[in-house]
Amino acid sequence: MIRGHATGARTPHPSPPHRTWLTAALAAVLLAIAGCGGANGQSKGSAAVESGDADTGSAIGSRAPAFTLPDLEGKAVSSAEFAGEVVILDFWATWCPPCREEMPHLVRLQSKYRSQGLRVVGLSLDAGGARDVAPFADEHNVNFTMLLATDELARSYEVTFVPTMLILDREGTIVKRFVGFTSPDVIEAAIAPYLATTS
Repeated sequence: MIRGHATGARTPHPSPPHRTWLTAALAAVLLAIAGCGGANGQSKGSAAVESGDADTGSAIGSRAPAFTLPDLEGKAVSSAEFAGEVVILDFWATWCPPCREEMPHLVRLQSKYRSQGLRVVGLSLDAGGARDVAPFADEHNVNFTMLLATDELARSYEVTFVPTMLILDREGTIVKRFVGFTSPDVIEAAIAPYLATTS
């Protein structure tokens, strides 16, 4: 799982105590430097990314890679179910402070714009899966789709840091990408023109 470092980066397989120590040390260093992956080492400002590798499907203007992932109850959810909706894909983790800070804003946006066709989808990269995410979701009254993502999916979207947020229009095209904490006003402004359209 992504732990605030480049997706796919692997360390040798130490014994469990060393793995725990190494994971904690890496997370602490990267949190201090990048706030769980804020753009350019900034924990509080997001960066809208307007380009990407068109071949991977992660570029602005390209169709979002399809996926099927389990929700917190183990039910398989396909991205095909989001057809015709404006989608916020939020790659995040419970151990990431900026990710946690964004959650109440995403809950509010889902409530406010659900009837206009907004679908917020949390894509958790927590190593503990539902065991870690379900209590957090309950505590924060998460009212949107919460799925357990994989490193493979993160790579397909070129996610190397969390939080990373992508906005998809009603046709499933990636129209915005934010890395790092993103204020609710910025998110709201980003989705507004797409909510105003119908598929």
